[in-house]
Amino acid sequence: MAPHTAWTPEGETAPKPTEDAVLAAVASVYDPEIPVNIYELGLIYAVDLHDDGTVRVEMTLTAPGCPSAQELPEQVRDAVLAVPGVTDCEVETVWDPPWDPSRMSDEARLQLNMF
Repeated sequence: MAPHTAWTPEGETAPKPTEDAVLAAVASVYDPEIPVNIYELGLIYAVDLHDDGTVRVEMTLTAPGCPSAQELPEQVRDAVLAVPGVTDCEVETVWDPPWDPSRMSDEARLQLNMF
């Protein structure tokens, strides 16, 4: 797939993406089966920003047979590509270490009544 470049007015350059902006974009993606965003669920293992505006995201899913295995990485990629200054995004699904509920944030636990 060709790199995505956000539109900027002629003569202007896009700002470099910030980690906060990329994480906010990732946090806008929700697992369709769980009412918590994937960042708070602990599904994001790494976010690497490069000087050229490319972003690499390592994520996992709640289970290898997750019905959202195809769509969640695509949604993460689309959300990150919408961040000003991001020129391309690679999302890799990893299974090691496997996800478990201990990776969830306290906020996610509260939302799911797990305290």
